[in-house]
Amino acid sequence: MAENKAVKPKLNLSVQYADTRLQDQLPRPLIRKTVQAALLFPAEITLRIVDAEEGQQLNRDYRGKDYATNVLTFAYTEDEEAEVTQADIILCTDVLLREAAEQNKTVIAHAQHLIVHGVLHAQGYDHLDDDEADEMEALEAEMLATLGIANPYQEQ
Repeated sequence: MAENKAVKPKLNLSVQYADTRLQDQLPRPLIRKTVQAALLFPAEITLRIVDAEEGQQLNRDYRGKDYATNVLTFAYTEDEEAEVTQADIILCTDVLLREAAEQNKTVIAHAQHLIVHGVLHAQGYDHLDDDEADEMEALEAEMLATLGIANPYQEQ
């Protein structure tokens, strides 16, 4: 008898390697699998991997913060009635590599965590207060577990 697998939400994904340093470690199929693990609704997502210069420019231009950050999410469907989540997610290679080394994590596991984090932001989750942060972190841990990744918020 066949297993009954949950139906995954439809995903239209575009991956852009503006910075190609992680292209071999983070191939499109792995990115798709990671995004899909975090999807609660159908989505159209562009995931762009950039260097520190582009990451800093985007963070400065759109958030008023003059530094490169690990992940930026630009959600275009804030309306809860929207049938499809639309977003751009930006990963900054330089920050991702530095953080993975500082946190003694593999680059792939850290990248997958940041992708899940960005996809949750695209779907309306945030961490502006403690309750929201707790909810988002619990969801991230649950979704990462389905990918075989340890909870990034617990000491290993």
